[in-house]
Amino acid sequence: QVPLVESGGGLVQSGGSLRLSCAASGSIFRLSTMGWYRQAPGKPRELVAHIANVGSTTYADSVKGRFTISRDNARNTVYLQMNSLKPEDTAVYYCHALGGNIWGQGTQVTVSS
Repeated sequence: QVPLVESGGGLVQSGGSLRLSCAASGSIFRLSTMGWYRQAPGKPRELVAHIANVGSTTYADSVKGRFTISRDNARNTVYLQMNSLKPEDTAVYYCHALGGNIWGQGTQVTVSS
């Protein structure tokens, strides 16, 4: 069983929206801060946003006001709603569970200009 399974990536035009989902096993999810990171070609992986198990959130400055992280504890799922997408948001997006330091396989997001 894969601990974290991401979905929702794809190709979108600049200004468009996408919603990423990350399904986790219950043992990982319930007590863990969950995060979304991204890595563009030739660049280091960077934090996009994370959400604590109690719901408090943190965002990278580059996505504030455009992206929203949320979690559904009943479904063991964390979401990343991405609006007003820009070409510089193009990257592989990874889900991360702080508890256990577990990474998902990544999902590609490509924003065309």
